Amino acid sequence: QVQLKESGGGLVQAGGSLRLSCAASGRTFSNYAMGWFRQAPGKEREFVGSINWGGDSTYYADSVKGRFTISRDNAKNTVYLQMNSLKPEDTAVYYCAADLALGNDPREYNYWGQGTQVTVSS
Repeated sequence: QVQLKESGGGLVQAGGSLRLSCAASGRTFSNYAMGWFRQAPGKEREFVGSINWGGDSTYYADSVKGRFTISRDNAKNTVYLQMNSLKPEDTAVYYCAADLALGNDPREYNYWGQGTQVTVSS
């Protein structure tokens, strides 16, 4: 089992920045690829980005490419999502997820955090 807990969400004005953190505990964190997903009210959960176990490969949804950056610190069992140039359409609950395989389909991820709310005001 892997336990995940997100933090760092909040309210920010359009154009601002936030950094989300996801702290992991349980099994060896460095064995797992990590993904960030988000879900807005009335919408399906969507892929934001992912990072491989070593941190040297990252993938992003087109909607966040160039604005969001994923990184990880395996010594701290933590993955980060740096979000810059935020837009109102980025408003959602953001989730981190872990799985042995790297992917962009939420159905492929076995372990999930409880989510953190990000609200971007216009």
